Amino acid sequence: MKLETFLHHLHYDTEKVAPPDWEVDWEDAPLPYKLYRGLPEVPLSGDVPLSLTGRQAQAELGLEELGSFLWYVFGLTQYAQSAFIQDTEEKAEVSYAQLFRRFVPSGGALYPNELYVYVKLKDVPKGIYHYDVSHHSLRLLREGNYDSYLSRSLGKGCELSDCFCTVFVSTVFLKNFYKYNNFSYRLQGLDAGVVIGQALEVADRMGFSSRVCYQFLDRSINHLLGLAEQDESVYAVIPLSIHPSIHYDGSFNRDENVSAVELCQEVPLLKTETYNRSQRVLDYPMLKEINKASMLETTHSFVKIKKDDRVIKSFSTEFIMLPFTEPFSYDLASVCKERHSPDLDFIMGKVSQKTLSTLLTETFSFAYHNDLDDTHEHLENRLSLNGFFYNVEGVSDGAYAYDKTAHSLRRITNGDFRESLQYGLTMPTVNLFQVPLCLHVVGGKDHLKEELGYRGYRIQQMEAGILVQRLLLISCALGMGGHPLLGFDVNRCDELYRIGSKGNTCLIQVPIGPYRPRAWLKGSLFS
Repeated sequence: MKLETFLHHLHYDTEKVAPPDWEVDWEDAPLPYKLYRGLPEVPLSGDVPLSLTGRQAQAELGLEELGSFLWYVFGLTQYAQSAFIQDTEEKAEVSYAQLFRRFVPSGGALYPNELYVYVKLKDVPKGIYHYDVSHHSLRLLREGNYDSYLSRSLGKGCELSDCFCTVFVSTVFLKNFYKYNNFSYRLQGLDAGVVIGQALEVADRMGFSSRVCYQFLDRSINHLLGLAEQDESVYAVIPLSIHPSIHYDGSFNRDENVSAVELCQEVPLLKTETYNRSQRVLDYPMLKEINKASMLETTHSFVKIKKDDRVIKSFSTEFIMLPFTEPFSYDLASVCKERHSPDLDFIMGKVSQKTLSTLLTETFSFAYHNDLDDTHEHLENRLSLNGFFYNVEGVSDGAYAYDKTAHSLRRITNGDFRESLQYGLTMPTVNLFQVPLCLHVVGGKDHLKEELGYRGYRIQQMEAGILVQRLLLISCALGMGGHPLLGFDVNRCDELYRIGSKGNTCLIQVPIGPYRPRAWLKGSLFS
């Protein structure tokens, strides 16, 4: 299958990306976290702050602050057990599902990502570590100073000497391939995006400045971390600093062309032993092929995205001006502990214009530093939000596009579309008849291919994930729940929004609304 066809099926014809006889071997499922054997361990404190409302970073950070950051971003936070009742002809059968939860959502709660950190703190040896989620500790992979190596891998655009930590977000292909087959590739980019989004939120509350690097020499970064690229690959690099901003030279130092092959020769091959529980070896040739096609071999391949070409505009003339609201503040720690993805727990309730206004304003109120733009850019330059609204105060039922510049809703068409949306779900895990807001993240169909090739697809998915995580946190802070969905009829939604002919498409669907407490047993995993 050609990669172009693969990406098309991945988005519009999902039933074609997996074999028709695909069966999930639940007994051979890999662990949802990576375990290293025989590496030095640095324990992290479980005494994390119980409130994150914003503060200035301390002049000199220690291991305690890093541990709190990692736990809030990707640590194990709860153990939960849910009961499922299945009616049969003879009797009702009850089954139970147990899982470890984290503060970020993940498709099937499989968490295909891993976190690695390059740490420069006085409490621990300087070097490269893996964040061991299961033990809330660091495992030392390489000791030493790798500022120059990493800086050149990033095109010398980002100054790392003043950064106390650099975070690497990787994807382990098997961790959700065993369930979703090739569809896992779409999930992996979005899952990486919500982890990045959570990292940005936590860093901001802890007073750290951050920058997301999507363009780097893949093989040199993977080599430094000791990753076998056919099994796992880094998707994003996030330097962190206690200074107000991280110095960045957007020129990528065009005078010097750095090669991944040459860099890899500077550090020895890292041999480690890991354990993931699976006994059956699964092959995923399409994931390997598209990951290889997405790699950057030299820094001359790095590009800048032209902002004017990326703005997604609404072509509707009818609009509803939303009320301007006061700046919204909340305790991130409390919201993280409360947030989950309701499914059949949604209950219909009226949404006020003020609530809707706050939700949309706050979702787009942040900008993040990245290596795609020349400035401190907002996500709406490449992504936008559309929605199907029902039972919203002062807004007739129908489909709308949110215009951030005018803070208004552009009406696309009137009507109650809940039935159409419900029948468009590949699996009816959410009752959309009970949902007042059904939002869609919208992006370009070309997914930055002209500028970044196949790498553009996963970058677009990651940026969509960042926006989704922001949307989920604000929804929870407003007393509502959100449930990200990929199992929806993209063609139908594009047609209803009338965006297909304009070169745009729906990337992910997020029902949002009030919900009843879920019937489950859960316990927190923090002191």
